[in-house]
Amino acid sequence: MEAITTIGLDIAKSIFQVHGVDAEGNVIFRRQLKRRYVLAFFEKLPPCLVGIEACASAHHWSRQLQALGHTVRLMPPAYVKPYVKRHKNDATDAEAICEAVTRPNMRFVATKTPEQQSCLTLHRTRHLFIRQQTSVINSIRAHLAEFGIVAPVGRNGVEQLLSVAADSNDRRLPDVARVCVIALGAQLQTLKAQILEFDRMIRAWHRSSEISRRLDVIPGVGPALATALVASIADPKAFRSGRDFSALDRARAEAELERRKGQARQYQQTRRSLSAQPVHDWCARRHPLCQDPWHRASALAHSVAGAATHDGRSHRARQ
Repeated sequence: MEAITTIGLDIAKSIFQVHGVDAEGNVIFRRQLKRRYVLAFFEKLPPCLVGIEACASAHHWSRQLQALGHTVRLMPPAYVKPYVKRHKNDATDAEAICEAVTRPNMRFVATKTPEQQSCLTLHRTRHLFIRQQTSVINSIRAHLAEFGIVAPVGRNGVEQLLSVAADSNDRRLPDVARVCVIALGAQLQTLKAQILEFDRMIRAWHRSSEISRRLDVIPGVGPALATALVASIADPKAFRSGRDFSALDRARAEAELERRKGQARQYQQTRRSLSAQPVHDWCARRHPLCQDPWHRASALAHSVAGAATHDGRSHRARQ
C-alpha cells in the first residue's frame, strides 16, 4: 500500500471503483468499494494523488478526501473520455481517470465550497419553480381555451382567466373543470410566493459576498447573475483570459443543446413506437408493464392520436 502514488476513483451512487498505481505506473490494485467503506479505505492509505471526474457529488468527495490529507484533482468528463479503452465500464473508467490525472496538460476543476454549492442549489431550484410556473400558466390557458375562454397574453390575462374560474355564476365552465382550474390557480400562487422568497434569498447571499458585490458593478450584471457566477466558478484564476471563460460557456451551451436534442429524439422515437404498434396480447405476456391497464389505455390513445395526426397531414397535403 505504501507504493501507491496515484488513484483513479470512479464515483457512483452505491458502488465505487478504485484503480491504484505506483510511481512507475504499475497497477497495484483494482477493486470495488461500497459507499460506506470509501472513507475508511482512504484513511488507511498514505497521502496520494486522487483523480475524480467532475460529476454529481464529486465536490463532496473531493472535500472529504482532502480532509484526509490526499491531493484531489477534479477533471471534466469530456477530458477523461479519450483515455477510456474499449468495453467501457466502471473499471476502465477508473483506469482512464488514473491515467488522465497524471497528464501535464490536463485542465482541472477547482473544488467548490458548501456555500457555493448551496447558492447553485438555490438558483437551480428557482429555475425549476419558474419552469413549473410557466407550465401551470400554459395548462390554465389550454384548459380554458377548450371551453372557448381566452385572455390576452401576460399576467393580467392569467388573472382574468382565474377570475372566470372563481365566478360560480359563469356557466361557460363546467363544475369539474372549474375545480381543476381553481386548483391550478392555487398552485400558481404558491409557486409565485416561493419564487419571490428565492429572490430575497439570492439578494441576501449577494450582499454577504464581496466578490458578488464587485461583479454587480459591471454594467448589465445584477445580483442574480453575479451570485450565479460566484457559485459556478470556484477559482477564476483557472482561466487565463475572458476568451477562455467564454469558450467554457459556449461548450456548456453546446453540451446542453446536444442533451436536449437527444431527449427530443428519444421522445419522438418512443412516441412513434407507441403510435405504430397497438397493444397485443403477446406483448402483455412478454413485458409486465403492458399488463397495466393504464399503460394499455395510454398506448391506445397514442395510437389513435398518431393516426389522426397522419390523416390530418395527408388531408392537408392533398389540398
